[in-house]
Amino acid sequence: MNRVALVTGAARGIGRAIALRLAKDGFNVAVNDIEASSSDLQKVQQEIEEIGRKSIAITADVSDSKSVEKMMEEAAQKLGSLDVVVANAGIGDVKSLLDTTVEEWDRVFAVNMRGVFLCYKEAAKIMIKQGRGGKIIGAGSSVAYKACAMIGPYCTTKWGIRGLTQAAAIEWAPYNITVNAYGPGFIKTSLSDKSNEEFAKLQGKTVEDIVNDAVKTIPLGRVGYPDDVANLVSFLASKDSDYITGQNILVNGGRDFS
Repeated sequence: MNRVALVTGAARGIGRAIALRLAKDGFNVAVNDIEASSSDLQKVQQEIEEIGRKSIAITADVSDSKSVEKMMEEAAQKLGSLDVVVANAGIGDVKSLLDTTVEEWDRVFAVNMRGVFLCYKEAAKIMIKQGRGGKIIGAGSSVAYKACAMIGPYCTTKWGIRGLTQAAAIEWAPYNITVNAYGPGFIKTSLSDKSNEEFAKLQGKTVEDIVNDAVKTIPLGRVGYPDDVANLVSFLASKDSDYITGQNILVNGGRDFS
């Protein structure tokens, strides 16, 4: 039987890389993103089909419980099962805590924390009903171990995902469901490019300065790329990771340690 994966936030960046890697690994893949990214999402779906795997594109807001429930059910029904779910969608702003409004704080938590919780929960419900286990994988971060200034709400949600992942791993182990998170460090994506521009403005530097400063702190001497993260997710989605659960595994070139 063909295994099925669902990846949220898959229109670009790390999510896109994960979706394509899982397709290359032999999964049929449902891809998700918000309506504003539907054009890019359709392109990812087409790329997966060109690899030779089945795919569907589902636009949904991961912070909305009914939307997430419907998304999981649609993926399972249209592709035949639900074996791996990657809760990748996330947002973040570059702003001091003193300048962060309650509305901005809540917005980041709605997507990064509530969204991951809902994906974990609705994925587990289907996997338990199927009765053959599964893999649930969340988007953690290196800042879940060493926070950074100017992205306080983002850091806080990633610390929260560590706890959620551990709790879910314990609760769902009897159903043979493993729950892990990947923790990217300095990964080059359109989102990180935007953040680097904001950091550059705040510090009176160029974007090149920001990147060079970061590289100096990375023992492997380079920034990461989406495929570096996708390689880890590929392993966590495979049977080779069956005895690993409750972990937040860092992908950061040795910049920080868990």
